[in-house]
Formats: sequence, C-alpha cells, structure tokens
Amino acid sequence: MLVSAKEMLDKAKAGHYAVGQFNINNLEWTKSILQTAQELSSPVILGVSEGAGKYMGGYKTIVGMVNGMLEELNITVPVALHLDHGGYDACYKCIEAGFSSIMFDGSHYPIEENVEKTKELVAAAHEKGLSIEAEVGSIGGEEDGVIGMGECADPKECKMVADLGVDFLAAGIGNIHGKYPANWQGLSFETLDAIQQLTGDLPLVLHGGTGIPADMIKKAISLGVSKINVNTECQLAFAAATREYIEAGKDQQGKGYDPRKLLAPGAQAIKDTVKEKMEMFGSIGKA
Repeated sequence: MLVSAKEMLDKAKAGHYAVGQFNINNLEWTKSILQTAQELSSPVILGVSEGAGKYMGGYKTIVGMVNGMLEELNITVPVALHLDHGGYDACYKCIEAGFSSIMFDGSHYPIEENVEKTKELVAAAHEKGLSIEAEVGSIGGEEDGVIGMGECADPKECKMVADLGVDFLAAGIGNIHGKYPANWQGLSFETLDAIQQLTGDLPLVLHGGTGIPADMIKKAISLGVSKINVNTECQLAFAAATREYIEAGKDQQGKGYDPRKLLAPGAQAIKDTVKEKMEMFGSIGKA
C-alpha cells in the first residue's frame, strides 16, 4: 500500500540519511526501482513529472500500475508515489488519482502567490493524508521545459513557506537538473546551513542529484537534506545498456528483438544505479 512520504523523511532527517526519489518513466523503471528497494530493505519515493505522467497514459494509469505491482511483487517496504514539480492543476489531479504525495512547484510565482497557493494545497493534501513538498528559489537546468539557473533560495522565504505546514522543502542551493556543466560552482553549503538553521526539523530536498560528487551529497545529508531526487542518471544507464545490446547485434539473435529481452539489460542498469544511490544515501536497511 502506498504511504505518504512524511514518516520516512522525518525518520531520515532524525537518522542522518536520505531517501531517494527515483523518477519513473515506464513499467520497466517502476519494476526495477521497486524490486531494488525491496531487495535492499530501503524506503523509496517514486517520482512522476507532469511530462512523464502524460507519457505513461495519465495519473490514474500510473496509480493502477504501481498499486498492482506493490501487491503482486510483494513489496513490503514503504513506497510513496509523488508528483514531481507539479503545477497547481496537476496537484489536484494527483490528489484525485490516488497519489500519496505531491510537490507543488510555485517557485516561478512571486513569493506571495507561491505562499497563498502552497497554503491551499497543504490543506487539500493533508485532508486526504498526502504529504506535500514545496519549492523556493528555482533549481537550475531544465525540467520538462522549465529552465532555472541554479540559483540559491532566500532562507527567509524558505522559512515563510516552511511555516505553512509543508512536509518537506526543496530549496535551490546551486543544484541543477540534468548533467552538470564543466564550470559548475558546486553546492552552496552556506545557503543550506542558513536554511536548516531557520527550518529546524523540516526535511530538506536536493533536486538534480545526478552528477553531484559523493562527498558533497554526504555533506548535504549531514546538513539536513533527507530526500534526493535522481532521474537523469537512471536514464543514462538505461540508454547505455540498451545501446550496448543493440550494437552487439543481440536483438538479431534468436528472439532478441522481444522487448522482454531487449529491455532487460536496461532494466538491470536501472537496478544497479538505484542500488549505488541507496548505498550513498544511507537508506539501505532503513525500511
């Protein structure tokens, strides 16, 4: 059964580890991530962007697929199904569809409007038992066509949004979605520390987890980051494994063209990536 992400992230914050949010893009992604979480006894958050939601046939389709897998694959670790970077309307659609967690990204609104809409969505989510993430200060790079520069959030604005009763908070600390450019300045730990000082026990979220060096990830966790989002890295691993299979001509041997065979190396690559991240985040055995 799906659970809200609140309890798993409160435990992570108290225990100084982080829970991975792994974005799902199709059935292979979902199955690989769930099986890995179960094997490693780790809590996990399945992230769904609005674009991926459309691609997979809609939010209800995704809820049906995930709930079916939890039951039939005997998944007993805590699993949250979370809308990633949701707009105002998408948040309501996901509450309706049966998600267990949502993120309202109001970072592109003036702070007053972000506060007003976040407050309303906190009430709507909590009424149905969902957890809610909010965002302050845009995350750099491109996420479904929304481009941000890797700015740092204003700690005072973070405090304003934290006080609305959100369950966890994404704050820009110089992180970027996608691959990091060669001239990237690194994470701003001063900003993170200042936000943590003002927001106390609230779990903080690091978006754009792909390509941040392990030592920076570990330092961020020690400063209160309890949820780290991973998407690009799984996509790159999946693509590389699939390319290797096809370039080796395996799709032309026997029934190698069968999608169950063709997509198997990619699915395994996702599992390997998820395992590596769960080890780095410290969530193994914490289910």
